[in-house]
Amino acid sequence: MERRDKVNYYLDIAETVLERGTCLRRNFGAIIVKNDEIVSTGYVGAPRNRQNCIDMGECIRQKLNVPRGTRYELCRSVHAEANAIISASRSEMIGSALYLVGKEKSDGTLVKNAMPCSMCKRMIINAGIEKVYIRDDKENYRVYNVVEWVHDDDSLEMKDNY
Repeated sequence: MERRDKVNYYLDIAETVLERGTCLRRNFGAIIVKNDEIVSTGYVGAPRNRQNCIDMGECIRQKLNVPRGTRYELCRSVHAEANAIISASRSEMIGSALYLVGKEKSDGTLVKNAMPCSMCKRMIINAGIEKVYIRDDKENYRVYNVVEWVHDDDSLEMKDNY
């Protein structure tokens, strides 16, 4: 048996974390790793002690047919990236990497072109995370150097997800 490469190993763990997600549309799992140690994990879910969409049986964004990447203020959930960042100290995150995997709730397929939303990008930048790895399929992933998000400030373009 061939040994799994380290990036996909961490993405596999993030994929397991997403199974705790409570969104009716799509779930994400995120882990933050520094010096080959997992610092924290996060998945999509309502704030502590609030009802999750799966408990209520409805998603307001789904009910209103809100397009992906827009109107996040309507969502009950905290994103996986945000939950992972909330669960770690900044000193542990400086120079770390975030691994992110998303799956569609309807059919279990990986989210195509997954990307942190604008708010999560800002938190990733402020947390001091250096790289973000996003799974495209079981073997392939994209890598982003967070410093590029600082220099290529997409918030200036006023896209729909801002």
